[in-house]
Amino acid sequence: MSALVNAIVMLGMLVVVPAGLRLTERPELERIRRLWPLFAAPGALALWLPRGATATALACVYAVGTVLLALHAPRPAARGRDLDPAGIALLTALVTPSVAATALVAERSGHELFGFDLGILALTVPHFHFAGFAAALIAGLVCRVSDGPAGRFAALSVPLGTLLVLVGYFIGNWAELAGAVVLTAGMWTVGLLTWRMGHEEGRDRTTRFLLLCSAAVLVATMLLALSWALGEATGLPHPTLTWMAATHGLGNALGFALCSLLAWRRIHTHDAARTEARTEPRTDARTRTEGRTA
Repeated sequence: MSALVNAIVMLGMLVVVPAGLRLTERPELERIRRLWPLFAAPGALALWLPRGATATALACVYAVGTVLLALHAPRPAARGRDLDPAGIALLTALVTPSVAATALVAERSGHELFGFDLGILALTVPHFHFAGFAAALIAGLVCRVSDGPAGRFAALSVPLGTLLVLVGYFIGNWAELAGAVVLTAGMWTVGLLTWRMGHEEGRDRTTRFLLLCSAAVLVATMLLALSWALGEATGLPHPTLTWMAATHGLGNALGFALCSLLAWRRIHTHDAARTEARTEPRTDARTRTEGRTA
């Protein structure tokens, strides 16, 4: 792997996944989130070691963590909960790191899994951390606060596009192009709804900047994804994989995923503080009433 790809993957492992898990607000995921550094640190170290037994073993440790995460995904659905579009997006987010970890284990061992060369496997790792986990999670969060046709479309099309891209790896470039089109439509819808959120009244300047930045970045990065997929399918000139990693990959990692997660963290903190402020006067009033009664 190149140093740039390694750095992007480390960001996904060590920052994006645990920050995203905190935003799910699902108590059953809290233990995995707390233990996540024990899985992610060996995985991050594996990126920088030469391919071989040691790097593979460390990558397997990370894979165990992602499998534990994926095993939690179907539990609410099995109980008849979280089958709405936002829940489907969250389910997708919880499963996709295991796809990335599988590619990582194969790449670190030097095994061309399913016939894919090691370079493709290396790029699959960041793809399913960001276009998989981060994109699906944020689409689900946006859907929960924008519960209309656009929000539901975003929450469903991002997981569908991610799945189609994965299937396209096996079927061919045209199927991958179809997946890129669906994923781009979903991501641009996420960007549109995020842009609207950034212009809502009551947003502080930092949160507004983070939301608007993440929305704007999606326009450029998904155009690059479309151009690459179209070029692969038709033979038209298109960016190289190295160029895609330096533009599309870095932009999605820093401009979209990181900015979005920081913005949503601030939104959740602000909402929690506002809820607490509303309940405190009621508590104080009840205390005073009880004191007068006594």
